Amino acid sequence: MSGSATALNSHVLVLNKMWMAIRVVDARRAFSLLCRDLAEVIRVDDGSYTAYDFESWTDVSTTRDQFARLEPDAYEWVRTVRIDLAVPKVIRLLGYDKLPRQDVKLNRRNIFARDHNLCQYCGERFPTSELSLDHVNPRTLGGESSWTNLVCACTRCNAKKGGRTPEQARMHLIRKPVKPTRNPVISLRLGSDKYASWRAFLDNAYWSVELK
Repeated sequence: MSGSATALNSHVLVLNKMWMAIRVVDARRAFSLLCRDLAEVIRVDDGSYTAYDFESWTDVSTTRDQFARLEPDAYEWVRTVRIDLAVPKVIRLLGYDKLPRQDVKLNRRNIFARDHNLCQYCGERFPTSELSLDHVNPRTLGGESSWTNLVCACTRCNAKKGGRTPEQARMHLIRKPVKPTRNPVISLRLGSDKYASWRAFLDNAYWSVELK
């Protein structure tokens, strides 16, 4: 995959016009919104925010050397016929002030992300291919598929536990399973310096963000 194609798959945080985070889109969708004047770029620099429309963001992108000096390797770049265009980290919608109700989806990817690929019984980290989902309270005993009853388990621990409760199998959970207040995949991304500018807009007390 070419550099530009890879950059177009980069993640961009979307704010509504009240500056609240509402979703994450790829760069293709972000540029589509910018080109149609439905959004503006928000650049975070030392705690201050600067807004750019698509034309002014294009002008700023021509100073690629300045980008490199201020934030080395922080931006992905898309090559166009005329210039190399920086992929924004954050955009703000100009005509949308609603904060949609969102819930963190209960799925395998999010449970693995919540548990950081750690077996919740032995505490060791495994690749996804070597992990399974375990019902803490087995389904045969009425256990349901829920955030508080599903955990990552390596195949060895899962086989050892079998259709028993942890107490019956004399095994202990390293962490009590809970429902995340934010999409756990987003939480993992926030650990990267690449997404440092997102932290100013993401607050557990107010919203959770779902990847689209």
